[in-house]
Amino acid sequence: MGHSMLQSGITPNKGKTFFYRLLALVWITIFLLAACATLPNVRDTLYYYDSNHLQKPPQIVGPHGKLSRKQRAAIVAKLKKQAGPTDILQKHVALVEDLSGAPLTAGNKVVLLPNGDATFAAMFRAIANARDHINMETFVFDDDRIGRIFAALFVQKRAQGLSVNVIYDSVGSYKTPREFFNRMHKAGVQILEYNPTNPLKVRNRWAIDERDHRKMLIVDGKVVITGGVNISSVHSARPSESLIISESFTPWHDTDVQIEGPAVAEYQKLFIDQWKQQDGPALASGNYFPPLEQKGPDLVRVIANSPGEWNRQMYIAYVSAIAFAENSIHLANAYFAPDKQTEHALLDAARRGVDIKIILPGMSNSRLAFYGGRSYYQRLLQAGVKIYEIKKGMLHTKTAVIDGVWSTVGSTNLDPWSLIRDDEVNAVILGPEFAEKMEDQFAKYLSDSNAILLTDWKKRPLSERFHEWISRILWYWL
Repeated sequence: MGHSMLQSGITPNKGKTFFYRLLALVWITIFLLAACATLPNVRDTLYYYDSNHLQKPPQIVGPHGKLSRKQRAAIVAKLKKQAGPTDILQKHVALVEDLSGAPLTAGNKVVLLPNGDATFAAMFRAIANARDHINMETFVFDDDRIGRIFAALFVQKRAQGLSVNVIYDSVGSYKTPREFFNRMHKAGVQILEYNPTNPLKVRNRWAIDERDHRKMLIVDGKVVITGGVNISSVHSARPSESLIISESFTPWHDTDVQIEGPAVAEYQKLFIDQWKQQDGPALASGNYFPPLEQKGPDLVRVIANSPGEWNRQMYIAYVSAIAFAENSIHLANAYFAPDKQTEHALLDAARRGVDIKIILPGMSNSRLAFYGGRSYYQRLLQAGVKIYEIKKGMLHTKTAVIDGVWSTVGSTNLDPWSLIRDDEVNAVILGPEFAEKMEDQFAKYLSDSNAILLTDWKKRPLSERFHEWISRILWYWL
């Protein structure tokens, strides 16, 4: 999700085009005729990951290759000492390593970007400092104030001789005029439309139900900025060229990170693989994988989802981290419709005394998402999960902090689209220092949110319950 629609409530945009309605009908037809996609059975796998099976330290890659067993053991011992009483570092890390194969990288510097304007400022600085190439992958690339700034910077950098390559999603950017992309293309920027909705543009197969929801800007192979922010003015406090904006407007709440260090190479691999899988034109020669030095103390694992049951790596990471949590689970998510395994993991954690707080939107650009998410509230509240809805603006962030040591920032929502169909990417950061910054950001969200109380929730009108019931049925498909 992440459509760039400025709205003051949950009412869908009344100006939907004929194309969009037709596209929605096509989606419904495809999904109803196709067999349901499945998620891996993580819960059964978890039983094998107890302390008796996890004595070896995880594999860790540094700036100059794999660390020795002694170095790895020292890092894990330090983390466990800092983290206190939690087994998440031992159990979860081992499971994700075994099932995903994604390396845990050391020597990274991770900077939290707490909103859209901070993210755009970091992106503009990185682009201005680019000397070799710029690779960007995004779901939404709007033709608005922010989008045009990016387009102008890309054209400028191309004129300076840099290679500039952009992947945008066909559905996410359906409102953006083709001429917007054509102008960049004519200036030498390589543009690739992910899984075109137009059957005449299909390169391999028509896969309209598979979308590229990743958001990442990679500059010179040395820095990546990634998270939930699209290239759209909805994330900015000044959404239009006019200095006069509505007093009621609040930019979408979102979170990104800027990463320097060995983890950047993992994002670069994802981008290049995506480009090749989409049969993009040959990338211009460049130094895409420069030597990467140690930049900071952060341990980072880059986890990406792609089509296929056991390729839903972020899903595996979420369920296992929740299942192994011992102290606290703090989630903020834009589109909340957990599958049975995720819901059961949350319920089990709450019943064993884990402090669970979930911040969700108080309004949404999707009526189905809003009411579908609310259909899960009562069961969670009854188990002791604390639920909050943000008061102003659209919550678009996708973050989690668990046991004060495991953090994630990325594009993955806890809904069917993200969990089953979308290409997604998240950074998982291990360590109490970064987790503390995430907890501070979570506390700010909490201060701007309303608590949902079980006694009040049970009194909601029948009309609300009906919206929840029908939205929960339709949400899987839409």
